Amino acid sequence: MDKTELHKLQGFLREAFGNDGIKVAQGKHNPDDADVFFGQKQIGVITVDDEDGDRSFAFAMPIPVERPVLQDYLRRLFETDKLKIVPRAKKTDSVELNRGDDFLGVISADDPKGRSFTLQMAILDLDLEAY
Repeated sequence: MDKTELHKLQGFLREAFGNDGIKVAQGKHNPDDADVFFGQKQIGVITVDDEDGDRSFAFAMPIPVERPVLQDYLRRLFETDKLKIVPRAKKTDSVELNRGDDFLGVISADDPKGRSFTLQMAILDLDLEAY
């Protein structure tokens, strides 16, 4: 990933989560990836998918809490009350994360007991055009 893409991804995530404390840097372990930080803490990783000719990105963020406190955890982490958890039709192992009425991604259980989760967020190349 080049610096322009890193900057655009950072702008996109800052707007999506409503917080300018999010930083995106080139991946330590793989220069084609990006590490996502909130303050000094790494909160996730962005990987590139350009196999089908269209460039897109996948943001993955582990969430170390159980289902009943997901929304509260994310609101506290990103310091905004606009984030909300929405049930998915016919799915019990995952929920949607929205900011207001805007869909951000899917949060899926990492284990059958739902003790930890992972947020998966697809970012298309055209999503970054405004940044």
